[in-house]
Amino acid sequence: MKNHTPKIVVVGSSNMDLISYVPSLPKEGETLFGTKFVTGFGGKGANQAIIASLLGAKVSMICKLGLDDFGKGMKKNFEDHNIDTRYVYTTEKCSSGVAPILVSETGSNCIVVVKGANDLLKPEEIEQSENAFIDAKVLLTVLEIPVQTVVKALQLAKKHGVITIVNPAPAQKDFPNELFSNADFLCPNESELEILSGITIKNPDDLHRAVDAVLEKGVKQVIVTMGEKGSLYCTKNDKHLVPAVSVKALDTSGAGDCYIGSIGFFLGSGLDIEESLKRASKVASISVQREGTQTSYPNKKELSPEWWS
Repeated sequence: MKNHTPKIVVVGSSNMDLISYVPSLPKEGETLFGTKFVTGFGGKGANQAIIASLLGAKVSMICKLGLDDFGKGMKKNFEDHNIDTRYVYTTEKCSSGVAPILVSETGSNCIVVVKGANDLLKPEEIEQSENAFIDAKVLLTVLEIPVQTVVKALQLAKKHGVITIVNPAPAQKDFPNELFSNADFLCPNESELEILSGITIKNPDDLHRAVDAVLEKGVKQVIVTMGEKGSLYCTKNDKHLVPAVSVKALDTSGAGDCYIGSIGFFLGSGLDIEESLKRASKVASISVQREGTQTSYPNKKELSPEWWS
């Protein structure tokens, strides 16, 4: 790799995960006994920042926290992972974001996100953080914060020649055109792709039509994450599957964030997209074999020494 310590900016959410382990995900109206409860640091933006830092990136986090114990803990967690917190803003108006998560014995999960302070991160605060974008290689951003804040981050990144990676989660039908046109890479999962495209995906043809519909919105490249099936890398001229690394999953919480944050790191390090996707798949495969979200993420010492030569 050309650069083992790329500068990466993350504009996104930071939540406290409240994780319950259950035999199976409950049906509507069903009450279940859980087997274990833990808390952990999460939020799609924070997760992507943590894995990028663990791999060796110099990460600046731009987010908003409440002035509660959750917020204090999340900021300390960033500092403990050598993440620049100069652009972590706070508010008295509401709590920090939280995310109750249910994880079944098969590793599947469901999540409810209460955005809290994440929803108060303003475009003006992104402008105040412009120094974070100078000399950065990659911007990672997610939609658990206001859409116009994401658009402002994308515009600033483009101003400074930064590669932009957008994880459109949670997806909406009416994202502004500026979000798509300023995204070098859009990384939805299949359900998010259905919402963005308006096309129900039942087979591979539907999948390709849905990708084409999103590419028509102005996105340059689309990476559809499909869990154990791998990911589909798409441009207007090419679509091909990048297989996942086959492992027995214990807990898939945060695996998509691990994958996308790793893609950002490897692209920022100077690798091409093909190699970046392959290596990110390996990193994510390690995380799903462990419990937790950020605590499941590997650091660079756990990965192939050949990667760093």
